[in-house]
Amino acid sequence: MAAVARWGRGIRWYVRELTGESAYERYVGHLRRHDPDAPVSTRREFERRRTDAQEGDPGAGFRCC
Repeated sequence: MAAVARWGRGIRWYVRELTGESAYERYVGHLRRHDPDAPVSTRREFERRRTDAQEGDPGAGFRCC
């Protein structure tokens, strides 16, 4: 049973990395390590900036059209 749970966690991790869902947690962790007193953007603000950056760089391959 432990192997099945480990396999499930691995799949969940992979999907979160693939879809970018874990990017906000990485952002918060990085900010807290490097500047603990800095204000942290909300998830909504973070996603808006991330989307704007992706759409502003058409050569990055984030969109097909």
